[in-house]
Amino acid sequence: MSTRPYTLTLAKAAQILTEHHLLREIIRGEQWASDPYALPDADTPFTALTYDTRQISADSLLFIKGRFRPEYLRDADDLGLAAYVAESAYDECTQSTGLIVQNVHKAMCLLAAAYYGNPERDLTMIGITGTKGKTTTAYLTHAILNEYSHGKAALSSSLHTCVDGKTFTPSHLTTPESLDAFRMMRTAVDNGMRYLVMEVSSQAYKVHRVHGITFDIGAFLNISPDHISDIEHPTFEDYLYSKRRLIANSRTLILGADSTHIDLLTQDAKQYHTPTTTFALHDPETGHLTHANVLATPDEQDSSRFTLSVDGTTIDGGSQEPMKLAMAGSFNELNAAAAAAIALHAGVQPHDPAMRAMQNVQVPGRMERFGSGNLIAYVDYAHNYLSTKTLVDEIGHHFAERNPRIILVSGSTGGKAIDRREGIVKAAEGKVSSYYFTMDDPNREDPQSIAEEMRSYVKDPEAITHVVLPRERAVEEALQEAAQYAENRLNIVLVIGKGSETANVVNGKRIPYEGDANVVRRMLKTLHIPNDFND
Repeated sequence: MSTRPYTLTLAKAAQILTEHHLLREIIRGEQWASDPYALPDADTPFTALTYDTRQISADSLLFIKGRFRPEYLRDADDLGLAAYVAESAYDECTQSTGLIVQNVHKAMCLLAAAYYGNPERDLTMIGITGTKGKTTTAYLTHAILNEYSHGKAALSSSLHTCVDGKTFTPSHLTTPESLDAFRMMRTAVDNGMRYLVMEVSSQAYKVHRVHGITFDIGAFLNISPDHISDIEHPTFEDYLYSKRRLIANSRTLILGADSTHIDLLTQDAKQYHTPTTTFALHDPETGHLTHANVLATPDEQDSSRFTLSVDGTTIDGGSQEPMKLAMAGSFNELNAAAAAAIALHAGVQPHDPAMRAMQNVQVPGRMERFGSGNLIAYVDYAHNYLSTKTLVDEIGHHFAERNPRIILVSGSTGGKAIDRREGIVKAAEGKVSSYYFTMDDPNREDPQSIAEEMRSYVKDPEAITHVVLPRERAVEEALQEAAQYAENRLNIVLVIGKGSETANVVNGKRIPYEGDANVVRRMLKTLHIPNDFND
């Protein structure tokens, strides 16, 4: 379908920026103005928008952001650059018109929306945030709404983007740059999509990628310290504040009732007059008894099944059978409760068969299970304290009667989210028998130093620790160790951190990697372990 842009001119851009108190002045050579009509070509439409100088074309508008170097504009005039948007003037580098603004990221979001005809207004916008569970909840929600709308639901997640209800392409950011996001929305609308389910990261609000967007339904799943570093969030308070911006920018809120700082989140909702529906896991066996509007309750006869209800009414999808997800874990049942709450507010009724579409969802790299008997492996994206603790606790609870011996394969990213290194170990402490610390996107840091730092946080004197940098070898050795102990006891290998990723970022470059799931499959064949789930 066509993604032909709507008309955006210099005059229109200046008007939008002025209305939002972002425009400082307009500069063209020695001429400075606040009125775009004081300059030539005020009504000439821009033919393209970009933030990459390599994509400059005739009559295009360039957004200058980040670590920009003036020499990048060397050929801009010859390529036909019409204007640029920046927080400082570059009149010595180009003859094109400069829209000088207070914040280029906010400006890019507003002008991209206008250029693509405000496609967000033609979609039911659903934004999902939280420290853990965003991707899974997004996939579950998308499955329900896609079934309900007969293939008219789009998806923007950290793993995939889908703009036609059926084709999934790899994503590069949890929440894309605003210019890319609005281009994607325009394509989705042109394809006839009615819904957009979008993961919204803390960075999306921190750097204004979703500035000016109001979500019809916002979901705040949970919160715990993460992404604390010099280049992300300097403090947990800053991280939480960024996440909380979703509440201020949503017409309806879906809120995890067991989230930490629930009082603050509830106060936010009241302050912004945002109607709130809560969700929770209701499990008398484990003591999860928090009151909420939408509840996920494990089945008493079969722990792999559960029921959903909203204010006492069963969400059964037209069947009296309990629900069962393709992904194990009570935390995924909690994600299902969040997805059901979102779907209800999007118009799906409790008895609509579309509610059961979530049962067939397997998110790549999320609780992917392999092996059988006394050797079972899980590949999961758990990469911080909360997600690791939830995973390890769930495994311990689910297999409690078999007294599992747990082996953990983990690394942590370089240059950001430094707190994860201790958090991952702290979450597993006392429950893991053997650790393999390895590579996970070290970027410009020494991977050996990261692994050794994580190893230093292990205080359990009974635990065995290893540092094995090649990630595939770490997974191989962990499975070999599990096979040695599996004769007399259940051994579970948890390979966490990368999920479905097939590259490691080293010194700014993506180095191809076989992928955790592929390594596990290959090793199980070598060890002659069947890949079935009949324990």
